[in-house]
Amino acid sequence: MAKATETRPGSNGVAAERVRDEAETERIRQALVARLDELQGEYDQALSEITELQRERLADSAGDDLADTGTKTFEREQEITLANTLLERITQVERAIDRLGSGNYGWCERCGTQIPVERLAAFPSATLCVSCKQLEERR
Repeated sequence: MAKATETRPGSNGVAAERVRDEAETERIRQALVARLDELQGEYDQALSEITELQRERLADSAGDDLADTGTKTFEREQEITLANTLLERITQVERAIDRLGSGNYGWCERCGTQIPVERLAAFPSATLCVSCKQLEERR
């Protein structure tokens, strides 16, 4: 991604206005929407696979001992965890799109500083700067 935003300092030296040209905003929006579509496809596929595997497990559970049942339960929980992780990532991208529309994209939700372009390039739905994210992870 190119330069995330420009700031215009206010009278107290703090960024008073956050400016991004329309072309850049649209480019970021298109990238986020493409990522959202990709994640939604992965989520739909995961749900389809979970449903199919569940059908197979129900049909093929005769004669299972406790170890087999435990293994199937563990595998099902892993699949559900994967689907939930995808759903969480979808929510993050949707939130980034909302933040872009409101002019808050690229700015830390906690301290208000600009999120480095490198971080946004690596993780486009980031809502915290590196320092605030590190503090959050320590807790």
